[in-house]
Amino acid sequence: MELRGKLLDVSGLKVSFYTYRGVIKALDGVELWMDSGERLGVVGETGCGKSVTSLAVMRLIEQPGEIQAGKVIFNGKSLLELSEEEMNGVRGIEMSMIFQEPRSSLNPVMKVGYQIGEAIAKSKKMPIKKTYPEVREILKLVGLDPERVMNSYPHELSGGMSQRVMIGMGLATHPKLLIADEPTSALDVTIQAQILELLDELARKMGNAVMLITHDMGVVAEFCDKVMVMYAGNSVEYASTFELFERPLHPYTGGLLLAVPRVGRTDELKAIKGTVPDLVDPPSGCRFHPRCPRVMEICKENRPPLLQVEPGHFVACYLYGNKGEVKENA
Repeated sequence: MELRGKLLDVSGLKVSFYTYRGVIKALDGVELWMDSGERLGVVGETGCGKSVTSLAVMRLIEQPGEIQAGKVIFNGKSLLELSEEEMNGVRGIEMSMIFQEPRSSLNPVMKVGYQIGEAIAKSKKMPIKKTYPEVREILKLVGLDPERVMNSYPHELSGGMSQRVMIGMGLATHPKLLIADEPTSALDVTIQAQILELLDELARKMGNAVMLITHDMGVVAEFCDKVMVMYAGNSVEYASTFELFERPLHPYTGGLLLAVPRVGRTDELKAIKGTVPDLVDPPSGCRFHPRCPRVMEICKENRPPLLQVEPGHFVACYLYGNKGEVKENA
């Protein structure tokens, strides 16, 4: 099987959650891929499945959730076929994750230095105390006072400091892939800029690939090389950042970009009509069709596959034929 991404190739990924309301079909055939050292932005409205995708890639979906189908090939390994013990040799070492709420991800009863040291000790199979010189270097690298922060508990740090600690912890094992799940959403605008600049600088220095999960298109434009747009658990568009902003093909992507405020813009921002579908009972066919201004009958019946319509530009939409031609009745 030919891989689309040299580092990560996710295909046909399906995840469901079993609840009292019924089965929530959170992901229904997600497709994404990355090369080494690349920055991929995963964007979409709240609830579209961005975070669930990252957790599924890390094999962190727990009951009442279940990965039902799909393939996750990372660095030549099929992650969904690994035992839990084998996965522990990948998770936190070859790939790591920065979670959305740093304080809830840090252990409140352990000092920060110990927690970072624990990650290094696991990857290098050495006593935690022997990692402390490296911990100090990591804290210095992320712009923190090593002596003060090492001996602090998480509640003694500000939100920005906690996020810097999480970035340091995520990069401490020099992973090939760092997944950042909305790493700046809980921070004020000034600190957001500092954290993104730090993440950008360190990722370039260490050569990590970064999957950035966000709903902020401005952050994507600034940070990412490529973008994968999600809607209601489906991948709907994948392209280089420049191409996506210059020529969005999927009606949903176009709607997202029209809703972004811009300097000097005086007209009213346009909202996407309708509401996000209930994933217990999602629409038939294309899940976006009830809100789509260019809907056709086929959209209501069949789900469009993600196809390459231009070099490097993929879209899941019946407005485009297999070779990228716009259909006559579109």
